[in-house]
Amino acid sequence: MTRLPPRRLLALALASALTATALPALAQTANPFALPAPAASPATALPGAFTVSDIRIEGLQRISAGTVFTYLPIERGDSVDPGRAAEAIRALYKTGFFEDVRLDRQGDILVVTVAERPAINKLTLVGNKDIKTADLMKGLADIGLSEGGTFDRMNLDRVTQELVRQYNNRGKYNVVITPTVTRLDRNRVDINIDVKEGKAAKIRHINLVGNEKFEQEAITDRWESREGNWLSWYRNDDQYSREKLSGDLEKLNSFYLDRGYVDFSLDSTQVEISPDKRDMFITAGLTEGEQYTISEVNLTGDTVLPKEQVEKRLRVVPGQVFSRRLLDLTSDAISLSLSNIGYAFAKVDVQPDVNRTDRTVGITFNVVPGPRVTVRRVEFKGNSRTSDEVLRREMRQFEGAWYSQAALDRSKIRLQQLGYFETVDVENVPVPGSNDEVDVVYTVKETTSGSFMFGIGYSQLSGLNTSVQLSENNFLGTGNRVSVAAQRSTYQKRYDFSFTNPYFTDEGMSLGYNLWWREFDYSNFNVAQYSTNSGAAQVVMGLPISEWDTVSALFGVDTNEILAFPGSTPDEIVDYINAIGNRTFHTWRGQLAWARDTRNDYFMPSAGTYQRISGEIALPGSTAEYYKLEYEFSKYWPLSPSLILRTGVNLGYGDSYGNPVVRDLCYTPPTPPTTANPTPPPPPPPSDPCIAGTSPDYIKTVTADGLPFFENFYAGGISSGGRVRGFVDNTLGPRAASTFGFSRPIGGSVKTVGSLELFFPQLFDTKAARISAFLDFGNVYKDWASFDASLLRASAGVALLWRSPMGPISISYAIPLRTEPFDETERLQFSFGGQF
Repeated sequence: MTRLPPRRLLALALASALTATALPALAQTANPFALPAPAASPATALPGAFTVSDIRIEGLQRISAGTVFTYLPIERGDSVDPGRAAEAIRALYKTGFFEDVRLDRQGDILVVTVAERPAINKLTLVGNKDIKTADLMKGLADIGLSEGGTFDRMNLDRVTQELVRQYNNRGKYNVVITPTVTRLDRNRVDINIDVKEGKAAKIRHINLVGNEKFEQEAITDRWESREGNWLSWYRNDDQYSREKLSGDLEKLNSFYLDRGYVDFSLDSTQVEISPDKRDMFITAGLTEGEQYTISEVNLTGDTVLPKEQVEKRLRVVPGQVFSRRLLDLTSDAISLSLSNIGYAFAKVDVQPDVNRTDRTVGITFNVVPGPRVTVRRVEFKGNSRTSDEVLRREMRQFEGAWYSQAALDRSKIRLQQLGYFETVDVENVPVPGSNDEVDVVYTVKETTSGSFMFGIGYSQLSGLNTSVQLSENNFLGTGNRVSVAAQRSTYQKRYDFSFTNPYFTDEGMSLGYNLWWREFDYSNFNVAQYSTNSGAAQVVMGLPISEWDTVSALFGVDTNEILAFPGSTPDEIVDYINAIGNRTFHTWRGQLAWARDTRNDYFMPSAGTYQRISGEIALPGSTAEYYKLEYEFSKYWPLSPSLILRTGVNLGYGDSYGNPVVRDLCYTPPTPPTTANPTPPPPPPPSDPCIAGTSPDYIKTVTADGLPFFENFYAGGISSGGRVRGFVDNTLGPRAASTFGFSRPIGGSVKTVGSLELFFPQLFDTKAARISAFLDFGNVYKDWASFDASLLRASAGVALLWRSPMGPISISYAIPLRTEPFDETERLQFSFGGQF
């Protein structure tokens, strides 16, 4: 069933009120009339019939005489008698322009005297919250009550009564509607409608009478109307509404029919309100009857598909307890299978044969396929920036092809996954004069797909950072992604350029380029004290292999200069660099990845799964030869319209390949700092062989093996790759000490991170913000042999994520649940101006 927008519903309700007698109100309504009531039109005083030689109009102020002549059914030369005069008066009244109409005769001249209705100068609404002003104004305008229109007292009176009824339906019985009409000069009026909504009545008690086989709690578990509970502040389920109760009583009927109680009946419903109109008491009397089973199942009609294939979609079998829900599921499954091969209007009639003696029901599914339908045209509306080609290449329903509901639904999801649109709607439009063709119309609402930003951000991890960024995910409406950025903070300088064409070929192969340069000071990043100057040039390609699966490949070359500080940088990092014999690492990098994405939305998924497996290797000939494997998985479980559960895990593993590098070097230990000499000179670099005569020199064997330290995985904090909120960023896992005793995190080659997160998407009326409750766990380990599940850290808390106009904001408050003595914890964490 198509749902009308609230504004249209309100307009229809108000219009219907004008043709009905005023409904009794449960609230006091003040007298809205500041104008005197119009005098009743007198019977025509015309003595007998006469022929009209001329017509004169008197009393006009705003309305032209030509308008009156247009509606007046009398012209010069006509004969007028009392009956004809009464007809003329009715015609002029029917226009709605006049409060009073009188016909007089002066000789053979017909004199028409009118009193115009006032014009509405200004219409004001005050105090309305449940009904939006814009929707209410549109509804009033649809029935002629708008600024500049003609004022009709009766319309205002009936609209007032209808508004009272609308608020009563929302459970607000203390509402007071006070219309005030103020007369102005030049026959104008100002109308002010003051709304005092009051408080919604609360449901204090629900009582079911007659339920013997089921407990009341089980029956009302999925009702929208509930007695007050600890979640009522969020769900408002204890607020009485006539519409909600009507839907809940339908759920009551479905509850029993889904469990085989065919003879179930709702005998009575009683809603009582307390004297102060604040508390509601609901009582429903019911008769459960006996449980029925299914005696036989038949499939008739034109199934189109082989009957055996359609029978596989039957959800009911003989001997099973009768269930209306299973009947509906069967009907929908058969209809859907036919709609996927062109039968857009297929329907399945369910014909039950009830045997009350045996308490059984025979079921017949009669298939009526209707005509096979083709799609004449696929059209797009609302895409003012994005070209039709970008949308059309995501289509899985083609013009001139048989109609397919599955293809239409998949096309909608692909448009949603682009990230260019806030909403995507699809509808079928019948082709006039044809019963076997339809047009498919996709209506999109575009959202911001790029930005030019010069701003300042702050996070507890990076401190103050400034950035200039030009990014566009839908460059000039072509769907290409372009990004140019420069960023500076306390720990990094970064310059990036990237370009991606997601449809480099018509088959959907993507091609992109990445160029970047970064100067990174890890000593300000909660990890071991060293710095890097690195740059890279990369080419990235992607190829879809199915509707949900994509493989991608990356090839690039990068350079990474490591600046270590002997005595402050952990010894094992210094030893690794010295074993390699070069502080600049050149890498020929290759990567292969596979990703599967079945999520139903780009910004705020509520169902579906995302997983990605990637393998990266530093190719032979690189300064250090190693590989990394990563696996990311997340699944969204829609528990209810107001609750979505996300389960996720992020795993990583890395190691070197080939033989380890082992060297014996001659070292001169660094001089510790003192009060007199807080910054002693660095020691001479290690030499091979030892320099004769130096002292105190010693021989040390150093090894470069395993995943390089600058490629280690990290965990802790709010960054997405190793998110364990409640712990300081990047501080979980192995730590290493320097010669001077500084102990800092250095990451590890094994990463295990996961989370359970419960989203509340309906807490805000926007997709740009969401609140969640989460449980995070994870850690990193030096190598696979060091993995110990008992060392996993865990935390729980709440988070707010908001894509604000000023930039993304992430705020979380977490309580660490599993910690070790040396862990660095941080309950309140936030980031502004970064990505989340």
